Amino acid sequence: MRTFRVQARRGDEGWDLHVEGVGTAVAGRLTRAEAVAREYVAAALGLAGDSFAVEVAVVLDPETEHMIHRAREASRSAARAQREAARQTRAVVDRLRRQGLNGREIARCLGVSPQRVSQLLGGGSKRGPTRAG
Repeated sequence: MRTFRVQARRGDEGWDLHVEGVGTAVAGRLTRAEAVAREYVAAALGLAGDSFAVEVAVVLDPETEHMIHRAREASRSAARAQREAARQTRAVVDRLRRQGLNGREIARCLGVSPQRVSQLLGGGSKRGPTRAG
């Protein structure tokens, strides 16, 4: 299947769609870029709309592109940090449980709700043996 690459750039009347090897069309909204490009290619080349693919790449100014890149990287870093914090929290919950603390005691030590401790312990379905008392 043939793929038409499209570069979408902000223009005076919306988004200028530069279709590689075909020409240029305009979409009022970026959300319509793929559909407009598909209709344009089909009409310009006489192709059926389902006989080809369209890939739209949004082209912004370099400063905005850099800001987007930094924001995405910050989000990825935050997700990694959150996963690591959860891993560490599960480890300390498990350690406290093995030391004989119950869920409410663990919650008190960590400053979280007993429900959160239950979640960290696997909701009760994965708990190992508990100590009486």
